Amino acid sequence: MKASQKEFAGLAARAAREARVFFFCGPDEASAFDAATRIASLLPDPGERVEMTGAELRRDPVRLGDEARSTSLFGGARHIWVRAAGDEAHDAVQTLLENEVSGCPVLVVATGATDKSRTAKLLAARADALVAMFYPPDLAAVTASVRTMANAAGLKIGSEIAERIARGAGLDTRIARSEVTKIALYLDASAETPRPVAMTDVDAVGASTEDEGFGSLVDAVLGGRREAVGPELRRMREQGLNPVGLLLAFERRAAQLAGLAARLGDGRDVAGFLKAEAGARRVFWKDQPALAVQLQIWRGAKLERLVARLVMLHQTLLANSQHAELLLSEGLLTIARSARPESRHLSITTS
Repeated sequence: MKASQKEFAGLAARAAREARVFFFCGPDEASAFDAATRIASLLPDPGERVEMTGAELRRDPVRLGDEARSTSLFGGARHIWVRAAGDEAHDAVQTLLENEVSGCPVLVVATGATDKSRTAKLLAARADALVAMFYPPDLAAVTASVRTMANAAGLKIGSEIAERIARGAGLDTRIARSEVTKIALYLDASAETPRPVAMTDVDAVGASTEDEGFGSLVDAVLGGRREAVGPELRRMREQGLNPVGLLLAFERRAAQLAGLAARLGDGRDVAGFLKAEAGARRVFWKDQPALAVQLQIWRGAKLERLVARLVMLHQTLLANSQHAELLLSEGLLTIARSARPESRHLSITTS
Protein backbone atom coordinates (compact mmCIF):
# COMPACT_ATOMS: atom_id res chain seq x y z
CA MET A 1 0.00 0.00 0.00
CA LYS A 2 1.04 3.59 -0.55
CA ALA A 3 0.26 6.70 1.48
CA SER A 4 0.76 10.38 0.79
CA GLN A 5 1.88 12.70 3.55
CA LYS A 6 -1.74 13.72 4.21
CA GLU A 7 -3.03 10.14 4.12
CA PHE A 8 -0.44 8.67 6.49
CA ALA A 9 -2.11 9.64 9.78
CA GLY A 10 -5.38 7.98 8.81
CA LEU A 11 -3.67 4.87 7.44
CA ALA A 12 -1.05 4.33 10.15
CA ALA A 13 -3.08 2.13 12.51
CA ARG A 14 -4.23 -0.19 9.72
CA ALA A 15 -0.72 -0.42 8.27
CA ALA A 16 0.76 -1.30 11.66
CA ARG A 17 -1.69 -4.21 11.90
CA GLU A 18 -1.41 -5.52 8.33
CA ALA A 19 2.05 -4.66 6.97
CA ARG A 20 5.45 -6.14 7.80
CA VAL A 21 7.74 -3.89 5.73
CA PHE A 22 7.56 -0.08 5.91
CA PHE A 23 9.46 2.34 3.67
CA PHE A 24 9.56 6.01 4.71
CA CYS A 25 11.19 8.36 2.20
CA GLY A 26 11.21 11.89 0.83
CA PRO A 27 13.26 15.03 1.39
CA ASP A 28 12.09 15.55 4.99
CA GLU A 29 13.96 13.01 7.10
CA ALA A 30 12.50 14.39 10.34
CA SER A 31 8.92 13.67 9.25
CA ALA A 32 9.92 10.25 7.91
CA PHE A 33 11.57 9.49 11.26
CA ASP A 34 8.44 10.66 13.12
CA ALA A 35 6.28 8.44 10.90
CA ALA A 36 8.46 5.40 11.60
CA THR A 37 8.29 6.16 15.32
CA ARG A 38 4.50 6.37 15.04
CA ILE A 39 4.29 2.98 13.32
CA ALA A 40 6.58 1.40 15.93
CA SER A 41 4.30 2.69 18.69
CA LEU A 42 1.25 1.18 16.94
CA LEU A 43 2.68 -2.30 16.41
CA PRO A 44 0.66 -4.89 18.35
CA ASP A 45 3.85 -6.03 20.09
CA PRO A 46 6.91 -3.99 19.05
CA GLY A 47 9.28 -5.71 21.48
CA GLU A 48 13.02 -5.23 21.08
CA ARG A 49 14.30 -2.69 18.53
CA VAL A 50 17.18 -3.90 16.33
CA GLU A 51 18.99 -1.12 14.45
CA MET A 52 20.78 -1.61 11.14
CA THR A 53 22.20 0.69 8.45
CA GLY A 54 21.66 0.65 4.72
CA ALA A 55 25.40 0.35 4.18
CA GLU A 56 25.46 -2.88 6.19
CA LEU A 57 22.59 -4.34 4.19
CA ARG A 58 24.13 -3.31 0.88
CA ARG A 59 27.24 -5.30 1.80
CA ASP A 60 25.23 -8.27 3.05
CA PRO A 61 21.65 -8.36 1.64
CA VAL A 62 20.89 -11.72 3.27
CA ARG A 63 21.42 -10.33 6.76
CA LEU A 64 18.05 -8.53 6.93
CA GLY A 65 16.11 -11.75 6.38
CA ASP A 66 18.26 -13.60 8.92
CA GLU A 67 17.65 -10.90 11.52
CA ALA A 68 13.92 -10.69 10.76
CA ARG A 69 13.51 -14.43 11.32
CA SER A 70 15.64 -14.51 14.47
CA THR A 71 14.11 -14.39 17.92
CA SER A 72 14.92 -11.91 20.65
CA LEU A 73 17.65 -12.78 23.13
CA PHE A 74 14.94 -13.12 25.76
CA GLY A 75 12.43 -14.84 23.49
CA GLY A 76 10.15 -11.84 23.02
CA ALA A 77 8.98 -9.84 20.00
CA ARG A 78 11.26 -7.50 18.05
CA HIS A 79 11.22 -5.09 15.14
CA ILE A 80 14.04 -3.90 12.85
CA TRP A 81 14.82 -0.24 12.25
CA VAL A 82 16.95 0.54 9.17
CA ARG A 83 18.45 3.94 8.41
CA ALA A 84 19.43 4.01 4.76
CA ALA A 85 20.41 6.37 1.96
CA GLY A 86 18.44 6.05 -1.26
CA ASP A 87 18.07 2.43 -2.42
CA GLU A 88 20.81 0.94 -0.21
CA ALA A 89 18.35 -1.55 1.31
CA HIS A 90 16.68 -2.63 -1.97
CA ASP A 91 18.41 -5.99 -2.42
CA ALA A 92 18.02 -6.84 1.25
CA VAL A 93 14.29 -6.04 1.20
CA GLN A 94 13.83 -8.04 -2.01
CA THR A 95 15.58 -11.04 -0.46
CA LEU A 96 13.41 -10.73 2.64
CA LEU A 97 10.20 -10.70 0.60
CA GLU A 98 11.25 -13.69 -1.48
CA ASN A 99 11.59 -15.84 1.64
CA GLU A 100 8.48 -17.82 2.54
CA VAL A 101 9.00 -17.42 6.28
CA SER A 102 7.41 -14.21 7.55
CA GLY A 103 9.72 -12.27 9.84
CA CYS A 104 9.32 -9.44 12.33
CA PRO A 105 8.33 -5.92 11.16
CA VAL A 106 11.00 -3.97 9.26
CA LEU A 107 10.94 -0.16 9.20
CA VAL A 108 13.21 1.57 6.67
CA VAL A 109 13.85 5.33 6.87
CA ALA A 110 15.51 6.13 3.52
CA THR A 111 16.95 9.62 3.22
CA GLY A 112 17.34 10.76 -0.36
CA ALA A 113 14.87 8.18 -1.70
CA THR A 114 11.47 8.93 -3.22
CA ASP A 115 8.28 7.00 -3.90
CA LYS A 116 9.69 6.42 -7.41
CA SER A 117 12.80 4.63 -6.14
CA ARG A 118 13.38 0.92 -6.77
CA THR A 119 12.60 -0.04 -3.18
CA ALA A 120 9.37 1.95 -3.19
CA LYS A 121 8.26 0.33 -6.45
CA LEU A 122 9.04 -3.08 -4.96
CA LEU A 123 6.70 -2.44 -2.03
CA ALA A 124 3.97 -0.02 -3.15
CA ALA A 125 1.60 -2.61 -4.68
CA ARG A 126 1.89 -5.10 -1.81
CA ALA A 127 -0.82 -5.40 0.82
CA ASP A 128 1.78 -6.37 3.44
CA ALA A 129 3.93 -3.26 2.92
CA LEU A 130 3.64 0.51 3.25
CA VAL A 131 5.42 3.26 1.29
CA ALA A 132 5.06 6.84 2.57
CA MET A 133 6.82 9.95 1.28
CA PHE A 134 7.33 13.16 3.25
CA TYR A 135 8.11 16.73 2.21
CA PRO A 136 9.58 19.42 4.48
CA PRO A 137 6.90 21.23 6.49
CA ASP A 138 6.58 25.00 6.47
CA LEU A 139 6.93 27.21 9.53
CA ALA A 140 3.19 27.27 10.20
CA ALA A 141 2.97 23.47 10.16
CA VAL A 142 5.90 23.00 12.57
CA THR A 143 4.55 25.75 14.84
CA ALA A 144 1.24 23.88 15.00
CA SER A 145 3.12 20.63 15.73
CA VAL A 146 5.00 22.34 18.58
CA ARG A 147 1.71 23.44 20.13
CA THR A 148 0.37 19.89 19.87
CA MET A 149 3.52 18.50 21.51
CA ALA A 150 3.31 21.15 24.22
CA ASN A 151 -0.33 20.39 25.01
CA ALA A 152 0.49 16.69 25.40
CA ALA A 153 3.39 17.58 27.72
CA GLY A 154 1.23 19.82 29.92
CA LEU A 155 2.54 23.15 28.62
CA LYS A 156 0.31 26.15 27.98
CA ILE A 157 2.09 27.77 25.07
CA GLY A 158 1.27 30.73 22.83
CA SER A 159 1.79 30.99 19.09
CA GLU A 160 4.76 33.35 19.42
CA ILE A 161 6.69 30.98 21.68
CA ALA A 162 5.74 27.95 19.58
CA GLU A 163 7.02 29.71 16.47
CA ARG A 164 10.28 30.59 18.23
CA ILE A 165 10.82 26.94 19.16
CA ALA A 166 10.04 25.88 15.58
CA ARG A 167 12.54 28.39 14.16
CA GLY A 168 15.18 27.47 16.72
CA ALA A 169 14.79 23.81 15.76
CA GLY A 170 15.33 24.63 12.10
CA LEU A 171 11.83 23.22 11.36
CA ASP A 172 13.09 19.81 12.54
CA THR A 173 10.31 18.22 14.60
CA ARG A 174 12.76 15.88 16.36
CA ILE A 175 14.69 18.81 17.80
CA ALA A 176 11.46 20.68 18.56
CA ARG A 177 10.18 17.70 20.54
CA SER A 178 13.42 17.63 22.53
CA GLU A 179 13.03 21.33 23.33
CA VAL A 180 9.44 20.85 24.47
CA THR A 181 10.50 17.95 26.72
CA LYS A 182 13.25 20.08 28.30
CA ILE A 183 10.85 22.93 29.01
CA ALA A 184 8.29 20.54 30.54
CA LEU A 185 10.96 19.10 32.85
CA TYR A 186 12.16 22.60 33.77
CA LEU A 187 8.64 23.70 34.72
CA ASP A 188 7.69 20.33 36.25
CA ALA A 189 4.70 20.22 33.90
CA SER A 190 2.52 17.25 33.04
CA ALA A 191 -0.89 16.57 31.56
CA GLU A 192 -2.27 16.48 35.12
CA THR A 193 -0.45 19.67 36.21
CA PRO A 194 -0.20 21.99 33.18
CA ARG A 195 2.06 25.05 33.38
CA PRO A 196 2.17 28.26 31.33
CA VAL A 197 5.35 28.93 29.33
CA ALA A 198 6.99 32.36 29.18
CA MET A 199 9.80 33.58 26.92
CA THR A 200 12.08 33.63 29.96
CA ASP A 201 11.53 29.88 30.34
CA VAL A 202 12.62 29.28 26.74
CA ASP A 203 15.65 31.53 27.33
CA ALA A 204 16.57 29.52 30.42
CA VAL A 205 16.66 26.05 28.87
CA GLY A 206 16.23 26.42 25.11
CA ALA A 207 19.01 25.50 22.69
CA SER A 208 20.75 28.22 20.73
CA THR A 209 19.12 28.88 17.41
CA GLU A 210 20.74 27.71 14.21
CA ASP A 211 21.45 31.37 13.31
CA GLU A 212 23.46 31.76 16.54
CA GLY A 213 25.44 28.56 16.13
CA PHE A 214 25.39 26.82 12.77
CA GLY A 215 23.83 29.12 10.18
CA SER A 216 26.92 31.03 9.08
CA LEU A 217 28.90 27.83 8.43
CA VAL A 218 25.95 26.22 6.61
CA ASP A 219 25.65 29.24 4.33
CA ALA A 220 29.41 29.46 3.71
CA VAL A 221 29.68 25.79 2.69
CA LEU A 222 26.52 25.49 0.61
CA GLY A 223 27.18 28.89 -0.98
CA GLY A 224 30.64 27.75 -2.10
CA ARG A 225 32.46 30.53 -0.17
CA ARG A 226 35.63 28.57 0.52
CA GLU A 227 37.42 31.62 1.92
CA ALA A 228 34.85 31.76 4.73
CA VAL A 229 34.76 28.03 5.49
CA GLY A 230 38.17 27.92 7.21
CA PRO A 231 37.38 30.65 9.76
CA GLU A 232 33.95 29.10 10.38
CA LEU A 233 35.49 25.67 11.04
CA ARG A 234 37.94 27.31 13.42
CA ARG A 235 34.99 28.88 15.25
CA MET A 236 33.34 25.46 15.42
CA ARG A 237 36.39 24.06 17.21
CA GLU A 238 36.77 27.07 19.52
CA GLN A 239 33.11 27.01 20.57
CA GLY A 240 33.00 23.23 20.90
CA LEU A 241 30.03 22.85 18.54
CA ASN A 242 28.83 19.26 18.33
CA PRO A 243 29.81 17.77 14.91
CA VAL A 244 26.69 15.62 14.60
CA GLY A 245 24.44 18.51 15.64
CA LEU A 246 26.16 20.70 13.07
CA LEU A 247 25.68 18.09 10.37
CA LEU A 248 21.97 17.92 11.24
CA ALA A 249 21.79 21.64 10.42
CA PHE A 250 23.17 20.85 6.96
CA GLU A 251 20.66 18.00 6.54
CA ARG A 252 17.80 20.31 7.48
CA ARG A 253 18.95 22.94 4.99
CA ALA A 254 19.31 20.32 2.24
CA ALA A 255 15.76 19.14 2.99
CA GLN A 256 14.54 22.74 2.86
CA LEU A 257 16.26 23.27 -0.49
CA ALA A 258 14.65 20.09 -1.84
CA GLY A 259 11.20 21.32 -0.86
CA LEU A 260 11.81 24.79 -2.30
CA ALA A 261 13.24 23.38 -5.53
CA ALA A 262 10.18 21.16 -5.94
CA ARG A 263 7.83 24.13 -5.53
CA LEU A 264 9.95 26.38 -7.76
CA GLY A 265 10.02 23.82 -10.58
CA ASP A 266 11.47 25.30 -13.78
CA GLY A 267 10.95 28.86 -12.58
CA ARG A 268 13.81 31.32 -13.09
CA ASP A 269 12.74 34.14 -10.77
CA VAL A 270 14.32 32.73 -7.62
CA ALA A 271 14.29 36.05 -5.77
CA GLY A 272 10.59 36.61 -6.48
CA PHE A 273 9.79 33.03 -5.53
CA LEU A 274 11.61 33.33 -2.18
CA LYS A 275 9.93 36.66 -1.46
CA ALA A 276 6.56 34.95 -1.90
CA GLU A 277 7.68 32.04 0.31
CA ALA A 278 8.74 34.47 3.02
CA GLY A 279 5.41 36.27 2.71
CA ALA A 280 3.66 32.93 3.24
CA ARG A 281 5.94 32.35 6.27
CA ARG A 282 7.46 29.23 4.75
CA VAL A 283 10.96 30.68 4.96
CA PHE A 284 12.53 33.16 7.35
CA TRP A 285 13.03 36.54 5.67
CA LYS A 286 16.65 36.75 6.85
CA ASP A 287 17.45 33.50 5.00
CA GLN A 288 16.33 34.77 1.59
CA PRO A 289 19.74 35.97 0.28
CA ALA A 290 21.53 32.74 1.25
CA LEU A 291 18.72 30.55 -0.08
CA ALA A 292 18.73 32.44 -3.38
CA VAL A 293 22.40 31.59 -3.87
CA GLN A 294 21.98 27.98 -2.78
CA LEU A 295 18.95 27.33 -4.99
CA GLN A 296 21.00 28.42 -8.00
CA ILE A 297 23.68 25.85 -7.10
CA TRP A 298 21.81 22.87 -5.67
CA ARG A 299 19.07 21.62 -8.00
CA GLY A 300 18.07 18.29 -9.52
CA ALA A 301 20.62 15.49 -9.51
CA LYS A 302 23.26 17.67 -7.85
CA LEU A 303 20.96 18.24 -4.88
CA GLU A 304 20.23 14.51 -4.68
CA ARG A 305 23.96 13.80 -4.55
CA LEU A 306 24.35 16.38 -1.80
CA VAL A 307 21.66 14.67 0.29
CA ALA A 308 23.28 11.26 -0.23
CA ARG A 309 26.68 12.68 0.70
CA LEU A 310 25.33 14.19 3.93
CA VAL A 311 23.70 10.89 4.92
CA MET A 312 26.92 8.97 4.33
CA LEU A 313 28.87 11.59 6.29
CA HIS A 314 26.38 11.28 9.15
CA GLN A 315 26.89 7.52 9.28
CA THR A 316 30.66 7.98 9.18
CA LEU A 317 30.60 10.41 12.11
CA LEU A 318 28.51 8.05 14.23
CA ALA A 319 30.89 5.18 13.50
CA ASN A 320 34.04 7.26 14.17
CA SER A 321 33.07 9.60 17.01
CA GLN A 322 36.68 10.15 18.13
CA HIS A 323 37.59 11.69 14.78
CA ALA A 324 34.19 13.26 14.05
CA GLU A 325 35.47 16.84 13.99
CA LEU A 326 38.21 16.10 11.45
CA LEU A 327 35.94 13.95 9.26
CA LEU A 328 33.26 16.63 9.27
CA SER A 329 35.74 19.36 8.33
CA GLU A 330 37.03 17.31 5.38
CA GLY A 331 33.50 16.49 4.22
CA LEU A 332 32.35 20.11 4.40
CA LEU A 333 35.38 21.34 2.46
CA THR A 334 34.57 18.81 -0.29
CA ILE A 335 30.99 20.08 -0.46
CA ALA A 336 32.16 23.72 -0.54
CA ARG A 337 34.44 22.96 -3.50
CA SER A 338 31.55 21.26 -5.28
CA ALA A 339 29.29 24.25 -4.71
CA ARG A 340 31.39 26.66 -6.75
CA PRO A 341 30.15 26.81 -10.35
CA GLU A 342 33.61 27.66 -11.65
CA SER A 343 35.21 24.78 -9.77
CA ARG A 344 36.41 21.63 -11.48
CA HIS A 345 34.69 19.67 -8.72
CA LEU A 346 31.16 20.17 -9.98
CA SER A 347 29.86 16.83 -8.78
CA ILE A 348 29.83 15.19 -5.38
CA THR A 349 30.81 11.57 -5.34
CA THR A 350 29.05 9.26 -2.92
CA SER A 351 31.71 6.63 -2.67
